[in-house]
Parts: sequence; C-alpha cells; structure tokens
Amino acid sequence: MDKLAKYQIIQEEIKKQIQSGAYLVGEKIPAESQLMTIFSVSRHTVRQAISSLVNEGVLEKIQGSGTFVVEQRKAQAQSGNNSKTIGVITTYLSDYIFPSIIRGIEEELRENGYSLLLASTQNDTDNERDSIEMMLRHQVDGLIIEPTRSSFFNPNLSYYLQLKLNQMPFVYLHTAYPEMDAPVVAMNDEAGTELATEHLLGLNHRDIAIVSKVDDIQGRNRLKGYFNAFEKAGISVSSGHVLTYETHTSAGLRGEIVKLLSADNRPTAFVAYNDQVALMIEEAANECGLLIPEDLSLVSHDASGMRLNRNGKALTSIVHPQDQMGKDAARVLLKAIEQPGNKCESVIYEPRLIIQETTKKLGQ
Repeated sequence: MDKLAKYQIIQEEIKKQIQSGAYLVGEKIPAESQLMTIFSVSRHTVRQAISSLVNEGVLEKIQGSGTFVVEQRKAQAQSGNNSKTIGVITTYLSDYIFPSIIRGIEEELRENGYSLLLASTQNDTDNERDSIEMMLRHQVDGLIIEPTRSSFFNPNLSYYLQLKLNQMPFVYLHTAYPEMDAPVVAMNDEAGTELATEHLLGLNHRDIAIVSKVDDIQGRNRLKGYFNAFEKAGISVSSGHVLTYETHTSAGLRGEIVKLLSADNRPTAFVAYNDQVALMIEEAANECGLLIPEDLSLVSHDASGMRLNRNGKALTSIVHPQDQMGKDAARVLLKAIEQPGNKCESVIYEPRLIIQETTKKLGQ
C-alpha cells in the first residue's frame, strides 16, 4: 500500500474528527495557523488538505469567515455521489435468524434500486464505532442499525448525534438507544415473554425459571414480561430461578443451568431468551438425566426452526418475523430518505406463540 502524503494524512484526520462529532455540521474548523501547529506542517500542506476536502464537499470555505463542515447530504450532492447504497449494521451476520433478516432487507432494497453494505459489531462498541466510520466513508444514503449492548450507556452516541445533524436517516432494529430518537422495527418483547410465561402457568407450572440476556434492552424487556405474568397470576417467583447473562459471560451459562437443575427446588419449566439458549437448556437437562417435555417444559423466543438435539422435537416458541422485519426496516428507511421531513413511524410486532412439542401439562 502506498504511503499517504502529509496533506492526505491531515485530510483523513479531519474527516475522522468530523465523523466522531469533534467538528459538527456548520461549525468552523481550526484556522490554517492552528492546523499548522497541530500537525507540525507547512501552510502549503494544510491548504492542500483543505482544498481536497472542499473539492470532496466535506468542507466549505466562506470568504472572510473561515472553513466550515458541510451537511452530509449537501456534501454528497456536491461530490456527485448517487450510489443509492444503504448501510446495515447488526450484531451478527451469518448465523441464527440474521441471514433471514438481511435477506428481507436486501430484497426490499433491490426492488427499489438500492444496494446493500453490511457490517457486524459482534455486540462490541468498538466494532460498532468502526462500522459507523466505515459507512460514513462510503457515504451511504441511510443506515439500518441494531444497537450494541443497548442496556448500557453507549460511548458512540456522539456518532448518532452526528448522523442526525448530517440529516442522514437511520432506523433501529430490535431495540433503540433511548438517548437518540429514531424509528425502530422490533418485537414487543415484554408482551412476548408474558405470553410465554402465561402458557406455562396455564399448564400448572409454578416453578418456572427464566434464562435471559441482560446487556441488551430486549432481554430486560423479556424479564419484565416474565415478572408481569407472575404478578397478574398472584404467584411469587424464586430469585434462584432467574438466570441472567451478558455476551461476554455466555460461556459459563450452561454450567449455571446444570446447577439450577441439580438443586432441590429445581424448576419444572423454563423460558429461554432465544432458541439457541433453549438448546443449551436441553443439553444441561440431558446431563442431569431429565427429558423434555416429560420432566421439563421449555418455551423459547424466535421460532427459528431449530429442534431439540436429542429427539428432534420442535420448540414451543414466540414467533420472530425475520424476513418481514428486514423488509419493514428497509421500507421505513426508504420512506425517510425519499420523503424527508415526513415523520416515519416505528413498526412493533405483537407476539404470537407457536405451541409445539416441548411443553406439557404438569402432572400428566
């Protein structure tokens, strides 16, 4: 790879500062003399960098006033960019329900003449920052973003503010950052787990455990739905029957489930965060000599098509729209791009439980 010239290094650094929100839209960047000091270069080198950024439409020089950051869409128009590309940033890409979601997005975009640029965060905020920076470098027309570790403060919120200031439309997938408003396409996770738990309560189960992820808002909402169901039924919950985990602690989850199933007051049923966790519960049950549903009923989320490993039984599970979610996310975003100024509504799917072979009435 060719070594960048000094002016190109300055050019890239100024772009990075704009993308990070250090220089905001409409804000004046430091004067040439200040940039000379910051980068230890000549005035000629600074002027080369600024001139290139002006030509790209990133900066705008106003006679007698200085050099200012240009709004993203204006920059794209000035540079002649009309790529009609949408960026999609999800936590994962190649497994579980994500390929179906992405397929739905791609189909809808293709029908409307747009192409797709993909990135994944692996539920890591550093990766999220890099993904957003990459999308901005490619001057995408809009973004579909699945938040990363949404239960916690996100250090990348300045990037989301910059997207808003640049008037770049974006749509959340699965949940939203509460600090930064934008349309969201998501499940009603609270109602979903409430429905799943009520199903088990209706089968006379009282010792119902839940295994839920808690570094995303979806998991927090699912926990709330679980407690809602018990509150409405007037039944208390054993604190030991609530297992939580985060992305970085999931490796030890199976061992925690085995401990719970080996306890004297073991649960007779489980609500799983998703179908992947449900299969982990099955593995732990098998290790403890328990069969599903003969000894342990199991309800899950996502209806991904996964089946139990031991006997191939289909999971009782809350339906996730997958392909439809992808299409709807693309539709909401395209409306925001093509009808600027019009309010775009969120899409929230109400839960539907598919009753399969992993639940059984207690005592039968």
